[in-house]
Amino acid sequence: MEQLTNSYKENVDWFNETLGVGRSSDIVSRDYIIGNRRARLWVIDGYGMDGTLERMGAFWLQLMPEQVKDLTQMQEFADRFITFSETNVSFDASEIVTSVLLGKSLLLMEGLAGGALMDAKEYPARSVGEPPDGKVLRGSHDGFVEAVVPNMALLRRRIRDPHLTMEGHQLGSRSHTDAVLCYLDDKVDQKLLAELREKLKRIDVNSLTMAQESVAEAIRPKQWYNPFPKVRYTERPDSAAASILEGNIVLMVDNSPSVMILPTTFFDFTQEANEFYFPPLVGTYLRILRIIVFLISMFITPAWYLMVSEPGRLPEWLDFLSSPEPASLGLLWQLLVVEFLIDVLKLASLNTPDSLSNSFSMLGALILGDFAVQAGWLGPEVLVYMAFVSVASFAQPSYEMGYAFKLLRVVLLLITALFDVWGFVLGCLGILVLLATTKPLVGKGYLYPLIPFNGKALWRLIAREPIGRDNT
Repeated sequence: MEQLTNSYKENVDWFNETLGVGRSSDIVSRDYIIGNRRARLWVIDGYGMDGTLERMGAFWLQLMPEQVKDLTQMQEFADRFITFSETNVSFDASEIVTSVLLGKSLLLMEGLAGGALMDAKEYPARSVGEPPDGKVLRGSHDGFVEAVVPNMALLRRRIRDPHLTMEGHQLGSRSHTDAVLCYLDDKVDQKLLAELREKLKRIDVNSLTMAQESVAEAIRPKQWYNPFPKVRYTERPDSAAASILEGNIVLMVDNSPSVMILPTTFFDFTQEANEFYFPPLVGTYLRILRIIVFLISMFITPAWYLMVSEPGRLPEWLDFLSSPEPASLGLLWQLLVVEFLIDVLKLASLNTPDSLSNSFSMLGALILGDFAVQAGWLGPEVLVYMAFVSVASFAQPSYEMGYAFKLLRVVLLLITALFDVWGFVLGCLGILVLLATTKPLVGKGYLYPLIPFNGKALWRLIAREPIGRDNT
């Protein structure tokens, strides 16, 4: 059935069958007699606001026959007797079913054309709390939750501007997942916005089970070999609001507390919320320190392996770097094994109960490291360098960028071991080429504002400027 018919019984039977009344325990339906006319209400248990629906039902039951006898359209009934503000009337049966499954309440009434959809829903959600990643010493400690409506309210609280637009979409042919594009309509790049809208419309999947990650995979360029992240995520409303005020677009997906910030470039990953809660000089120092440490973590183990793989390669004042203690495993295998063990410890810590995770991580690292050195499997120098790499990976907020650097570090180490100096040089050039050819989801380019060059924008990404009219 595409459109509602004039038969009340036929419509009721069709919705009962389609929505699964009696088949699904969470589909609740209720019959009323409103002014001597039959009526029926459908709602999903767990979504409906019981107090609101009860008050409206009590009001309808008090209506007298003469108050409704002249009505022929549901819109007339809604205008007179439905007090809930978010109400609309529809004649499209498929649209009505989707709306009910999204949490709206449906009312059909005998002799009235159309169905009333009341958005009297309340999604189950956890309370707002500080997100586990992106913690700050100063500033707000609230974070996004798994429902888009409270998340939109968190942004509205920070940007009280009529130009702030929340554009709703539904993605997934079966799941009909809510997605919201948030932007300032007088500041956003309209061409970029149109491109992103078109990408969302072209998504052809049944469901978005992994929320924002499913969306990113559905619209990202086909570069499976490229580990660099194409999207920047945040769970902090203040970071999302600042990005919107700078002209970016925030994409929210229902069932996820992480939002996507678009467009995303490589240099965006150098920023963190903590920098903006310190004075500009301190914030600039922290940002430069993070960039330096992260770059060192990329090249430190391949460069050290290159320096110590052949004796006499280093000058005398660096001799302390060129004499690692002998061990049962070769130096290359030692570095690869420790890279593997670090990820094993991370996974074990992730799946360990919260009350034990910190203790397990520290004890696991100490026991494994000390045992491996005493048994002669690993040299202490290897553990020192890999400990630095492990700590440095947490110096920036993006886990995706951390694992991208890890994979490239391992590849660079292997190429260096195979081709020595030429391998190291070619590996570094290969990383630069990979960066330059990375395709963003939308935007001017992955290396913007370096390519194409924009000096002012690049400086603002390197240095933490004071807050001003054009700088959020």
